Amino acid sequence: MKKIFLCISVVLVFASCTSKEEVDLVIYNANIYTVDADFSMASAVAVKNGKFVAVEDEAAIREKFEAKREIDAGGKTIVPGLIDAHCHFYGLGLNQQVVDLVGTESFEEILDKVVAFHKERPSNFVLGRGWDQNDWEVKEFPTKQKLDELFPDTPVALERVDGHAYLVNQKALDMAGITNDTSVEGGEIVKKDGKITGVLVDRPMGMVDAVIPKPSKETQIQALKDAEEICLDYGLTTVNDAGLGRATIELIDSLQQAGDMSIRLYAMVSNSNDNLDHFLNKGVIKTDKLHVRSVKVYGDGALGSRGAALKAPYSDHDGHFGAMVTPVNEIEALAERIAQSDYQMNTHAIGDSANIVVLRAYKKALEGKEDRRWKVEHAQVISEADFDYFEHGIIPSIQPTHATSDMYWAEDRLGHERVKGAYAYKKLLNKAGIVALGTDFPVERVSPFLTFYASVARQDLEKYPEGGFQMEDALSREETLKGMTIWAAYSNFEEDEKGSIEVGKFADFVILSDDIMTVPVDNIPNLQAEQVFVSGNQVK
Repeated sequence: MKKIFLCISVVLVFASCTSKEEVDLVIYNANIYTVDADFSMASAVAVKNGKFVAVEDEAAIREKFEAKREIDAGGKTIVPGLIDAHCHFYGLGLNQQVVDLVGTESFEEILDKVVAFHKERPSNFVLGRGWDQNDWEVKEFPTKQKLDELFPDTPVALERVDGHAYLVNQKALDMAGITNDTSVEGGEIVKKDGKITGVLVDRPMGMVDAVIPKPSKETQIQALKDAEEICLDYGLTTVNDAGLGRATIELIDSLQQAGDMSIRLYAMVSNSNDNLDHFLNKGVIKTDKLHVRSVKVYGDGALGSRGAALKAPYSDHDGHFGAMVTPVNEIEALAERIAQSDYQMNTHAIGDSANIVVLRAYKKALEGKEDRRWKVEHAQVISEADFDYFEHGIIPSIQPTHATSDMYWAEDRLGHERVKGAYAYKKLLNKAGIVALGTDFPVERVSPFLTFYASVARQDLEKYPEGGFQMEDALSREETLKGMTIWAAYSNFEEDEKGSIEVGKFADFVILSDDIMTVPVDNIPNLQAEQVFVSGNQVK
């Protein structure tokens, strides 16, 4: 009897020693860049309840776990879920509902697209976005004359690719109440020979916005779902939307809570009195999918439309300095108000004049306050003496494809000396210690692989310019991957839950078609996100 009892005891002890924890997913035979503090590698992960429970080699994981589902990665590269630190997610979705003008090479092509779109989808207000006169043979702003002829009774508003200028027809001007005598600070109603051309830069665009019909709830939901599909297809698992209103934020939250949206979203609240009164009083909003804790402010306009505020005149437009969209005193007052809350202030600043206004306002408002992580969105043109401001916890949120889109004409705008302080990503990194990388889509294309390529190669897809554009400011591959993952997460106060493949963090990750860290640089734009996971659930 004693022998039987002893045998049973031995069996039970052995079974208890060899029992394995059941997990939801194991991925093995992988080339995993964890992007942890040591930038270490692994070959397998285990996932349970939406989080990583082990990141090790395959043998160690098999010894400890058994999985409901296993995936053989076939040696492919896995990286943390990619983060776009500055984009216009909702705007991308809305763009799928209007005339797509991105990549048009002439005004005539634009007109053809607008006419064809209106025939297919007639509406009482024609909208489009994506034109860029810098891509045309004649690099000048268009005028409304032909639009007036084609659409005498239907208002038309066509947004420039950077979102900082409209071309509108006379019907739209009439509806908005814009005449030759209209004057609006913080932008320009462009005129030629004393007459309105139909081009509105920055603040005057708001008068047209006020008369554009608001999209229905069904259209808004479709826009959000369209944008999500595009982003997940590229391996983006978190996006920072740079400017949302309360109603859109609440709609996103409802879709996420209902399980109708998988993507995570860091929301920058659009700067308006109503939004600030609501959100600053309510405080930080945080769920697993939605994080609301920042205010998006526009400092100036864009360089491409000569709306960026410069300290000295544009080199290609005598006497023109651009303009502040938000006056200096308002930026200072906003900084003081937001500093009294837990919210970030994230300010669009392109020109060197706008950047120093924002940096000085930040420094004053944050005096004595720790770990606020306020961001300068774009930080595009910086005077040599002003880089030092980034040594004090201010984060540059930058978009590498802006450099490769603007490099053809940036020196024309800024001149030989001033352009040296533009798109200076390495110098910003050296001063700030981190950079958060994004695209500003739909201003630029959504692909994070184009972001990666522009960051390390500083060339366009035709390998221009030879040797790269201002290569002293290129980032390394490791710095770039960090900027698209852990540093972007840190800039959102989310580094403890995402941005790297580590135990306890959300199981957001991407299986790539090739090794982004070793593939020939020219092949980086061709990379694909083959499988995409959010909280361990495959969403692509």
